[in-house]
Amino acid sequence: MAMLPLLLLMLCVSLNLIIEHNNGVHSLEERMMLHHVQRFRRQPHSQQQGSIQACILPDSRRKNGAIILEMKEQEECPPSLEEMKIDYWKKRMMLDDLRVRSMQNMFQRMTSLSSSNQNWLLEASIKSQIPLNLGQNFDILNYVVTLELGNQKRTMIVDTGSDLSWVQCEPCKSCYNQKESLFKPSTSPSYQSVPCNSKPCQSLQFANQRMCKSATTCDYVVNYGDGSISIGELGSENLTLGDMSLNNIVFGCGRENKGMFGYTSGVLGLGRGALSLVSQGSDNFGGVFSYCLPSPMAGETSGSLVFGDESSAFKNLTPIAYTNMLQNPLLPNHYMLNLISMEVGEVGFRIVDGRQVIIDSGTVITRLPPSIYNALKGGFLRQFQGYPQVPGVAILDTCFDLTGIQQVKVPIIKMYFEGDNHAKLNVDPSGTLIMIDEGDGASKSKVCLPFASLSYEHEVPIIGNLQQRNNRVIYDSKLSRVGFAKEECTFSGLVS
Repeated sequence: MAMLPLLLLMLCVSLNLIIEHNNGVHSLEERMMLHHVQRFRRQPHSQQQGSIQACILPDSRRKNGAIILEMKEQEECPPSLEEMKIDYWKKRMMLDDLRVRSMQNMFQRMTSLSSSNQNWLLEASIKSQIPLNLGQNFDILNYVVTLELGNQKRTMIVDTGSDLSWVQCEPCKSCYNQKESLFKPSTSPSYQSVPCNSKPCQSLQFANQRMCKSATTCDYVVNYGDGSISIGELGSENLTLGDMSLNNIVFGCGRENKGMFGYTSGVLGLGRGALSLVSQGSDNFGGVFSYCLPSPMAGETSGSLVFGDESSAFKNLTPIAYTNMLQNPLLPNHYMLNLISMEVGEVGFRIVDGRQVIIDSGTVITRLPPSIYNALKGGFLRQFQGYPQVPGVAILDTCFDLTGIQQVKVPIIKMYFEGDNHAKLNVDPSGTLIMIDEGDGASKSKVCLPFASLSYEHEVPIIGNLQQRNNRVIYDSKLSRVGFAKEECTFSGLVS
Protein backbone atom coordinates (compact mmCIF):
# COMPACT_ATOMS: atom_id res chain seq x y z
CA MET A 1 0.00 0.00 0.00
CA ALA A 2 1.33 3.43 -0.89
CA MET A 3 2.59 5.54 1.97
CA LEU A 4 0.08 8.25 2.90
CA PRO A 5 1.15 11.90 2.71
CA LEU A 6 2.56 13.43 5.85
CA LEU A 7 2.36 16.86 7.40
CA LEU A 8 5.70 17.89 8.89
CA LEU A 9 5.19 20.58 11.48
CA MET A 10 8.93 21.20 11.68
CA LEU A 11 8.68 22.79 8.23
CA CYS A 12 12.07 21.64 6.92
CA VAL A 13 12.05 21.34 3.13
CA SER A 14 14.16 22.35 0.18
CA LEU A 15 11.75 24.92 -1.22
CA ASN A 16 13.65 28.12 -1.99
CA LEU A 17 11.08 30.84 -2.55
CA ILE A 18 10.70 34.55 -2.23
CA ILE A 19 7.22 35.35 -0.98
CA GLU A 20 5.68 38.77 -1.40
CA HIS A 21 2.20 40.17 -0.98
CA ASN A 22 -0.31 41.56 -3.39
CA ASN A 23 0.29 45.18 -2.43
CA GLY A 24 4.08 45.09 -2.31
CA VAL A 25 6.28 44.87 0.76
CA HIS A 26 5.37 47.78 3.00
CA SER A 27 3.61 46.76 6.22
CA LEU A 28 5.24 45.15 9.24
CA GLU A 29 3.54 41.82 8.53
CA GLU A 30 4.71 41.87 4.92
CA ARG A 31 8.32 42.64 5.84
CA MET A 32 8.28 39.80 8.36
CA MET A 33 6.79 37.43 5.78
CA LEU A 34 9.63 38.11 3.35
CA HIS A 35 12.25 38.02 6.08
CA HIS A 36 11.13 34.61 7.31
CA VAL A 37 10.74 32.93 3.95
CA GLN A 38 14.10 34.11 2.68
CA ARG A 39 15.68 32.46 5.73
CA PHE A 40 13.75 29.25 5.19
CA ARG A 41 16.21 26.60 3.95
CA ARG A 42 16.80 22.91 4.44
CA GLN A 43 19.36 22.27 7.18
CA PRO A 44 21.70 19.26 7.25
CA HIS A 45 20.05 16.41 9.11
CA SER A 46 22.56 16.60 11.94
CA GLN A 47 21.62 20.23 12.48
CA GLN A 48 17.92 19.39 12.45
CA GLN A 49 18.36 16.82 15.16
CA GLY A 50 20.32 19.01 17.56
CA SER A 51 21.09 17.77 21.03
CA ILE A 52 18.52 16.14 23.24
CA GLN A 53 20.44 17.34 26.25
CA ALA A 54 20.35 20.94 25.01
CA CYS A 55 16.65 20.65 24.26
CA ILE A 56 15.60 19.65 27.74
CA LEU A 57 17.64 22.27 29.58
CA PRO A 58 16.01 25.59 28.63
CA ASP A 59 17.23 28.74 30.35
CA SER A 60 15.46 31.24 32.62
CA ARG A 61 15.78 34.92 33.50
CA ARG A 62 14.18 37.57 35.70
CA LYS A 63 13.40 41.03 34.33
CA ASN A 64 11.80 43.79 36.42
CA GLY A 65 9.80 41.35 38.52
CA ALA A 66 8.77 39.03 35.68
CA ILE A 67 10.05 35.48 35.35
CA ILE A 68 11.04 34.47 31.81
CA LEU A 69 11.40 30.79 30.91
CA GLU A 70 12.88 29.61 27.63
CA MET A 71 10.23 27.77 25.63
CA LYS A 72 11.11 25.15 23.01
CA GLU A 73 9.24 22.96 20.59
CA GLN A 74 9.09 19.38 21.82
CA GLU A 75 10.26 18.18 18.39
CA GLU A 76 13.50 20.14 18.76
CA CYS A 77 14.72 17.13 20.74
CA PRO A 78 13.42 14.10 18.85
CA PRO A 79 14.03 10.88 20.78
CA SER A 80 15.55 9.01 17.85
CA LEU A 81 15.88 8.99 14.07
CA GLU A 82 13.50 6.05 13.94
CA GLU A 83 10.73 8.00 15.67
CA MET A 84 11.13 10.86 13.19
CA LYS A 85 9.88 8.66 10.35
CA ILE A 86 6.57 9.11 8.61
CA ASP A 87 4.42 6.96 10.89
CA TYR A 88 5.45 9.08 13.87
CA TRP A 89 4.21 12.31 12.25
CA LYS A 90 1.05 10.74 10.90
CA LYS A 91 0.19 9.61 14.40
CA ARG A 92 0.74 13.10 15.78
CA MET A 93 -1.72 14.54 13.26
CA MET A 94 -4.24 11.88 14.22
CA LEU A 95 -3.83 12.76 17.89
CA ASP A 96 -4.37 16.43 17.17
CA ASP A 97 -7.71 15.49 15.65
CA LEU A 98 -8.51 13.25 18.62
CA ARG A 99 -7.89 16.16 20.98
CA VAL A 100 -10.28 18.37 19.03
CA ARG A 101 -12.94 15.66 18.73
CA SER A 102 -12.74 15.00 22.47
CA MET A 103 -13.32 18.67 23.25
CA GLN A 104 -16.26 18.82 20.83
CA ASN A 105 -17.80 15.64 22.24
CA MET A 106 -17.67 17.03 25.78
CA PHE A 107 -19.36 20.23 24.66
CA GLN A 108 -22.04 18.27 22.80
CA ARG A 109 -22.75 16.10 25.85
CA MET A 110 -23.13 19.18 28.03
CA THR A 111 -25.54 20.92 25.66
CA SER A 112 -27.70 17.80 25.24
CA LEU A 113 -28.21 17.18 28.95
CA SER A 114 -31.32 18.31 30.79
CA SER A 115 -30.87 21.45 32.87
CA SER A 116 -30.65 19.57 36.18
CA ASN A 117 -28.22 16.96 34.87
CA GLN A 118 -26.16 19.68 33.21
CA ASN A 119 -25.80 21.50 36.52
CA TRP A 120 -24.71 18.26 38.22
CA LEU A 121 -22.07 17.52 35.59
CA LEU A 122 -20.89 21.13 35.59
CA GLU A 123 -20.51 21.04 39.37
CA ALA A 124 -18.46 17.87 39.05
CA SER A 125 -16.28 19.46 36.39
CA ILE A 126 -15.66 22.61 38.44
CA LYS A 127 -14.99 20.73 41.66
CA SER A 128 -12.51 18.40 40.02
CA GLN A 129 -10.32 21.26 38.79
CA ILE A 130 -8.65 18.85 36.38
CA PRO A 131 -9.90 18.09 32.86
CA LEU A 132 -10.79 14.44 33.40
CA ASN A 133 -13.75 14.63 31.04
CA LEU A 134 -12.23 16.79 28.34
CA GLY A 135 -9.57 14.42 27.01
CA GLN A 136 -6.76 16.93 27.33
CA ASN A 137 -2.99 16.52 27.03
CA PHE A 138 -2.67 14.58 23.79
CA ASP A 139 0.77 14.02 22.35
CA ILE A 140 0.33 17.01 20.07
CA LEU A 141 1.34 19.39 22.89
CA ASN A 142 4.49 20.71 21.30
CA TYR A 143 6.11 23.26 23.58
CA VAL A 144 8.22 22.56 26.65
CA VAL A 145 9.84 24.53 29.48
CA THR A 146 12.22 23.51 32.25
CA LEU A 147 11.57 24.36 35.89
CA GLU A 148 12.69 23.05 39.26
CA LEU A 149 10.44 20.85 41.37
CA GLY A 150 11.90 20.47 44.84
CA ASN A 151 15.59 20.29 44.06
CA GLN A 152 15.19 18.49 40.73
CA LYS A 153 14.92 19.97 37.21
CA ARG A 154 11.84 18.93 35.24
CA THR A 155 11.14 19.53 31.54
CA MET A 156 7.37 19.67 31.03
CA ILE A 157 4.88 20.11 28.20
CA VAL A 158 3.00 23.43 28.39
CA ASP A 159 -0.80 23.16 28.10
CA THR A 160 -3.32 25.96 28.55
CA GLY A 161 -6.14 23.41 28.31
CA SER A 162 -5.16 21.47 31.44
CA ASP A 163 -5.25 22.35 35.12
CA LEU A 164 -3.40 19.64 37.02
CA SER A 165 0.38 19.54 36.53
CA TRP A 166 2.01 16.15 36.95
CA VAL A 167 5.39 14.45 36.64
CA GLN A 168 6.54 10.84 36.64
CA CYS A 169 7.68 9.71 40.08
CA GLU A 170 9.90 7.01 41.54
CA PRO A 171 9.14 4.32 42.46
CA CYS A 172 7.15 3.88 39.28
CA LYS A 173 5.00 0.87 38.47
CA SER A 174 4.83 1.68 34.76
CA CYS A 175 6.41 4.77 33.22
CA TYR A 176 7.30 5.82 29.67
CA ASN A 177 10.92 6.65 28.90
CA GLN A 178 12.09 10.17 29.71
CA LYS A 179 15.43 11.91 29.41
CA GLU A 180 15.61 13.20 32.98
CA SER A 181 15.65 10.91 35.98
CA LEU A 182 12.29 10.25 37.62
CA PHE A 183 11.25 12.65 40.36
CA LYS A 184 12.08 11.19 43.77
CA PRO A 185 9.80 12.51 46.53
CA SER A 186 11.82 10.63 49.14
CA THR A 187 14.90 12.76 48.46
CA SER A 188 13.09 16.10 48.77
CA PRO A 189 12.59 17.43 52.33
CA SER A 190 9.94 19.87 51.09
CA TYR A 191 7.67 17.23 49.52
CA GLN A 192 4.42 16.43 51.34
CA SER A 193 1.62 14.01 50.56
CA VAL A 194 -1.85 15.47 50.11
CA PRO A 195 -4.20 13.68 52.55
CA CYS A 196 -7.46 12.10 51.52
CA ASN A 197 -9.62 14.52 53.51
CA SER A 198 -8.01 17.64 52.01
CA LYS A 199 -10.02 20.06 49.88
CA PRO A 200 -8.08 19.31 46.64
CA CYS A 201 -8.54 15.58 47.14
CA GLN A 202 -12.23 15.76 47.98
CA SER A 203 -12.83 17.61 44.71
CA LEU A 204 -10.70 15.11 42.82
CA GLN A 205 -12.52 12.16 44.37
CA PHE A 206 -15.88 13.56 43.34
CA ALA A 207 -14.76 13.77 39.74
CA ASN A 208 -13.10 10.41 39.22
CA GLN A 209 -15.15 8.40 41.75
CA ARG A 210 -12.07 6.66 43.13
CA MET A 211 -11.61 6.01 46.81
CA CYS A 212 -8.32 6.82 48.54
CA LYS A 213 -6.20 3.81 49.39
CA SER A 214 -5.32 5.37 52.74
CA ALA A 215 -6.13 8.45 54.81
CA THR A 216 -2.68 9.90 54.20
CA THR A 217 -2.71 9.84 50.39
CA CYS A 218 -4.95 11.18 47.63
CA ASP A 219 -5.14 9.01 44.53
CA TYR A 220 -5.82 10.51 41.12
CA VAL A 221 -6.53 9.12 37.66
CA VAL A 222 -6.35 11.18 34.47
CA ASN A 223 -7.66 9.39 31.38
CA TYR A 224 -7.24 10.77 27.87
CA GLY A 225 -9.23 10.07 24.74
CA ASP A 226 -6.25 8.60 22.87
CA GLY A 227 -5.62 5.94 25.52
CA SER A 228 -3.00 7.94 27.41
CA ILE A 229 -3.24 7.83 31.18
CA SER A 230 -1.59 9.08 34.35
CA ILE A 231 -2.28 7.40 37.69
CA GLY A 232 -0.71 8.37 40.99
CA GLU A 233 -1.24 10.49 44.07
CA LEU A 234 -1.36 14.20 44.72
CA GLY A 235 1.55 15.83 46.49
CA SER A 236 2.74 19.33 47.31
CA GLU A 237 6.21 20.62 46.60
CA ASN A 238 8.17 23.84 46.23
CA LEU A 239 8.36 24.94 42.62
CA THR A 240 11.07 27.26 41.27
CA LEU A 241 10.52 29.36 38.14
CA GLY A 242 13.82 31.05 37.38
CA ASP A 243 14.62 32.61 40.75
CA MET A 244 10.99 32.78 41.95
CA SER A 245 9.97 30.14 44.48
CA LEU A 246 6.38 28.98 44.91
CA ASN A 247 5.78 26.97 48.06
CA ASN A 248 3.43 24.01 48.49
CA ILE A 249 2.24 23.71 44.91
CA VAL A 250 -0.16 20.77 44.47
CA PHE A 251 0.73 18.46 41.59
CA GLY A 252 0.31 14.87 40.49
CA CYS A 253 3.02 12.33 41.26
CA GLY A 254 2.47 9.78 38.50
CA ARG A 255 3.25 6.12 39.23
CA GLU A 256 1.57 4.62 36.13
CA ASN A 257 1.81 6.71 32.97
CA LYS A 258 1.32 5.81 29.34
CA GLY A 259 1.09 7.98 26.26
CA MET A 260 2.83 10.14 23.68
CA PHE A 261 4.51 12.62 26.00
CA GLY A 262 7.85 12.48 24.22
CA TYR A 263 10.85 12.30 26.50
CA THR A 264 9.52 14.98 28.86
CA SER A 265 8.84 14.55 32.57
CA GLY A 266 5.15 15.43 32.44
CA VAL A 267 2.63 18.22 31.85
CA LEU A 268 2.50 21.81 33.13
CA GLY A 269 -1.16 22.82 33.47
CA LEU A 270 -1.91 26.50 32.76
CA GLY A 271 -5.72 26.28 32.53
CA ARG A 272 -8.35 28.29 34.39
CA GLY A 273 -9.08 25.85 37.24
CA ALA A 274 -8.04 26.14 40.88
CA LEU A 275 -5.29 23.49 40.61
CA SER A 276 -3.55 25.09 37.63
CA LEU A 277 -0.20 26.77 38.19
CA VAL A 278 -1.80 30.08 37.17
CA SER A 279 -4.29 29.88 40.06
CA GLN A 280 -1.92 28.42 42.64
CA GLY A 281 0.76 31.02 41.85
CA SER A 282 -1.56 34.02 41.55
CA ASP A 283 -0.18 35.67 44.70
CA ASN A 284 3.29 35.59 43.14
CA PHE A 285 2.60 36.74 39.58
CA GLY A 286 -0.92 38.14 39.72
CA GLY A 287 -2.63 35.52 37.59
CA VAL A 288 -0.86 36.80 34.46
CA PHE A 289 1.29 34.77 32.08
CA SER A 290 2.21 35.05 28.43
CA TYR A 291 4.09 33.16 25.76
CA CYS A 292 5.68 33.72 22.39
CA LEU A 293 5.86 30.55 20.28
CA PRO A 294 8.85 30.44 17.92
CA SER A 295 8.65 29.71 14.21
CA PRO A 296 11.12 27.23 12.68
CA MET A 297 10.80 29.20 9.44
CA ALA A 298 12.69 32.05 11.07
CA GLY A 299 15.48 29.75 12.21
CA GLU A 300 14.44 30.16 15.86
CA THR A 301 13.97 27.20 18.17
CA SER A 302 13.37 29.03 21.46
CA GLY A 303 10.51 31.27 22.48
CA SER A 304 9.53 32.37 25.97
CA LEU A 305 6.98 31.74 28.71
CA VAL A 306 6.67 34.77 31.02
CA PHE A 307 4.99 34.77 34.43
CA GLY A 308 3.99 38.24 35.62
CA ASP A 309 2.48 41.44 34.27
CA GLU A 310 5.65 43.22 33.19
CA SER A 311 5.48 44.61 29.67
CA SER A 312 9.15 45.60 29.72
CA ALA A 313 9.92 41.88 29.55
CA PHE A 314 8.40 41.75 26.06
CA LYS A 315 9.91 42.71 22.70
CA ASN A 316 6.60 43.31 20.95
CA LEU A 317 6.70 45.08 17.59
CA THR A 318 3.10 46.32 17.77
CA PRO A 319 1.09 47.69 20.72
CA ILE A 320 -0.66 45.13 22.92
CA ALA A 321 -4.40 45.03 22.21
CA TYR A 322 -6.73 43.21 24.61
CA THR A 323 -10.00 41.37 24.22
CA ASN A 324 -12.31 40.05 26.93
CA MET A 325 -11.74 36.57 28.32
CA LEU A 326 -15.15 34.93 28.23
CA GLN A 327 -16.56 32.40 30.68
CA ASN A 328 -18.50 29.59 29.03
CA PRO A 329 -20.30 27.53 31.70
CA LEU A 330 -20.11 24.47 29.45
CA LEU A 331 -16.32 24.74 29.06
CA PRO A 332 -15.25 26.43 32.32
CA ASN A 333 -11.57 25.48 32.22
CA HIS A 334 -10.82 26.83 28.74
CA TYR A 335 -9.75 30.30 27.63
CA MET A 336 -12.48 31.62 25.35
CA LEU A 337 -12.68 34.75 23.19
CA ASN A 338 -15.24 36.36 20.87
CA LEU A 339 -14.09 36.29 17.23
CA ILE A 340 -15.90 39.05 15.30
CA SER A 341 -14.19 39.18 11.89
CA MET A 342 -11.31 37.94 9.74
CA GLU A 343 -9.21 39.30 6.90
CA VAL A 344 -7.50 37.39 4.12
CA GLY A 345 -5.33 39.86 2.27
CA GLU A 346 -7.71 42.44 0.82
CA VAL A 347 -10.83 40.39 1.59
CA GLY A 348 -12.53 40.84 4.95
CA PHE A 349 -15.68 39.30 6.37
CA ARG A 350 -17.60 39.85 9.58
CA ILE A 351 -18.94 37.06 11.75
CA VAL A 352 -22.56 37.83 12.61
CA ASP A 353 -22.97 38.31 16.38
CA GLY A 354 -19.40 37.07 16.83
CA ARG A 355 -18.37 33.52 17.65
CA GLN A 356 -16.91 32.14 20.88
CA VAL A 357 -13.59 30.43 20.19
CA ILE A 358 -11.11 28.54 22.36
CA ILE A 359 -7.48 29.64 22.22
CA ASP A 360 -5.33 26.61 23.00
CA SER A 361 -1.59 25.95 23.15
CA GLY A 362 -2.10 22.20 22.75
CA THR A 363 -4.08 22.12 19.50
CA VAL A 364 -1.91 22.58 16.41
CA ILE A 365 -4.26 23.29 13.48
CA THR A 366 -6.96 25.97 13.84
CA ARG A 367 -10.49 24.58 13.44
CA LEU A 368 -13.35 26.76 12.18
CA PRO A 369 -17.08 26.14 11.62
CA PRO A 370 -17.89 25.32 7.98
CA SER A 371 -19.32 28.77 7.16
CA ILE A 372 -16.29 30.64 8.52
CA TYR A 373 -13.81 28.18 7.06
CA ASN A 374 -15.41 28.37 3.62
CA ALA A 375 -15.25 32.17 3.71
CA LEU A 376 -11.57 32.01 4.69
CA LYS A 377 -10.78 29.40 2.05
CA GLY A 378 -12.68 31.28 -0.65
CA GLY A 379 -10.91 34.54 0.13
CA PHE A 380 -7.55 32.81 0.09
CA LEU A 381 -8.17 31.05 -3.24
CA ARG A 382 -9.32 34.27 -4.91
CA GLN A 383 -6.00 35.90 -4.03
CA PHE A 384 -3.76 32.87 -4.53
CA GLN A 385 -4.50 32.22 -8.17
CA GLY A 386 -2.19 30.74 -10.76
CA TYR A 387 -0.73 28.05 -8.51
CA PRO A 388 -1.80 24.47 -9.26
CA GLN A 389 -3.99 22.88 -6.60
CA VAL A 390 -3.28 19.30 -5.53
CA PRO A 391 -5.13 16.79 -3.33
CA GLY A 392 -5.29 17.60 0.36
CA VAL A 393 -3.47 16.00 3.27
CA ALA A 394 -5.45 14.48 6.15
CA ILE A 395 -7.64 17.29 7.57
CA LEU A 396 -6.11 19.93 5.25
CA ASP A 397 -8.00 20.31 1.96
CA THR A 398 -6.41 23.42 0.41
CA CYS A 399 -3.00 22.47 -0.98
CA PHE A 400 -0.76 23.55 -3.87
CA ASP A 401 2.25 22.34 -5.82
CA LEU A 402 4.86 25.11 -6.01
CA THR A 403 7.57 23.01 -7.66
CA GLY A 404 9.75 25.22 -9.83
CA ILE A 405 8.06 28.45 -8.75
CA GLN A 406 10.49 31.07 -7.46
CA GLN A 407 8.14 33.86 -6.40
CA VAL A 408 4.82 33.54 -4.58
CA LYS A 409 2.28 36.13 -3.46
CA VAL A 410 0.62 35.07 -0.22
CA PRO A 411 -2.32 36.89 1.44
CA ILE A 412 -1.93 37.93 5.07
CA ILE A 413 -4.49 36.42 7.46
CA LYS A 414 -5.76 38.36 10.49
CA MET A 415 -8.27 37.48 13.19
CA TYR A 416 -10.16 40.28 14.96
CA PHE A 417 -11.67 39.95 18.43
CA GLU A 418 -14.24 41.90 20.40
CA GLY A 419 -12.77 44.89 22.22
CA ASP A 420 -12.53 48.66 22.17
CA ASN A 421 -9.03 48.68 20.71
CA HIS A 422 -9.63 46.14 17.92
CA ALA A 423 -7.54 43.27 19.28
CA LYS A 424 -6.19 41.20 16.42
CA LEU A 425 -4.03 38.15 15.88
CA ASN A 426 -1.70 38.45 12.90
CA VAL A 427 -1.08 34.96 11.57
CA ASP A 428 2.63 34.32 11.01
CA PRO A 429 3.91 33.05 7.63
CA SER A 430 4.47 29.62 9.16
CA GLY A 431 0.77 29.57 10.05
CA THR A 432 -0.39 30.74 6.60
CA LEU A 433 1.25 28.10 4.39
CA ILE A 434 3.03 25.01 5.64
CA MET A 435 5.27 22.67 3.69
CA ILE A 436 4.29 19.06 3.16
CA ASP A 437 6.74 16.18 2.99
CA GLU A 438 5.07 13.25 1.26
CA GLY A 439 7.72 10.86 2.48
CA ASP A 440 8.77 9.53 -0.92
CA GLY A 441 12.07 11.40 -1.17
CA ALA A 442 10.75 13.55 -3.99
CA SER A 443 11.74 17.19 -4.25
CA LYS A 444 8.21 18.42 -4.93
CA SER A 445 7.24 21.57 -3.08
CA LYS A 446 3.75 20.98 -1.73
CA VAL A 447 2.19 23.55 0.59
CA CYS A 448 -1.16 23.66 2.40
CA LEU A 449 -3.31 26.23 4.14
CA PRO A 450 -3.11 25.02 7.78
CA PHE A 451 -6.75 25.63 8.74
CA ALA A 452 -9.43 22.95 8.88
CA SER A 453 -13.22 22.87 8.92
CA LEU A 454 -15.17 21.43 11.80
CA SER A 455 -17.82 18.88 10.90
CA TYR A 456 -20.79 20.94 12.05
CA GLU A 457 -21.70 24.60 12.36
CA HIS A 458 -22.51 24.40 16.09
CA GLU A 459 -19.11 23.01 17.10
CA VAL A 460 -16.67 25.21 19.02
CA PRO A 461 -13.86 26.84 16.99
CA ILE A 462 -10.30 26.42 18.28
CA ILE A 463 -7.29 28.63 17.54
CA GLY A 464 -4.26 26.33 17.34
CA ASN A 465 -0.63 27.05 18.14
CA LEU A 466 0.47 27.20 14.49
CA GLN A 467 -1.55 30.39 14.05
CA GLN A 468 -0.19 31.87 17.30
CA ARG A 469 3.49 31.73 16.34
CA ASN A 470 5.54 34.94 16.49
CA ASN A 471 2.88 36.67 18.58
CA ARG A 472 3.00 37.64 22.24
CA VAL A 473 -0.18 36.11 23.70
CA ILE A 474 -0.99 37.43 27.18
CA TYR A 475 -3.43 35.69 29.54
CA ASP A 476 -4.60 38.05 32.31
CA SER A 477 -6.97 36.10 34.56
CA LYS A 478 -7.16 38.92 37.12
CA LEU A 479 -8.68 41.36 34.61
CA SER A 480 -10.29 38.57 32.51
CA ARG A 481 -8.62 39.53 29.25
CA VAL A 482 -6.28 38.15 26.58
CA GLY A 483 -3.81 40.38 24.74
CA PHE A 484 -2.05 40.07 21.38
CA ALA A 485 1.00 41.80 19.94
CA LYS A 486 3.31 40.94 17.06
CA GLU A 487 6.73 39.75 18.25
CA GLU A 488 9.63 37.91 16.68
CA CYS A 489 9.91 35.13 19.21
CA THR A 490 13.40 34.52 20.47
CA PHE A 491 14.57 33.87 24.01
CA SER A 492 17.98 35.46 23.50
CA GLY A 493 16.47 38.68 22.18
CA LEU A 494 13.98 38.86 25.03
CA VAL A 495 16.53 38.78 27.82
CA SER A 496 19.24 40.90 26.25
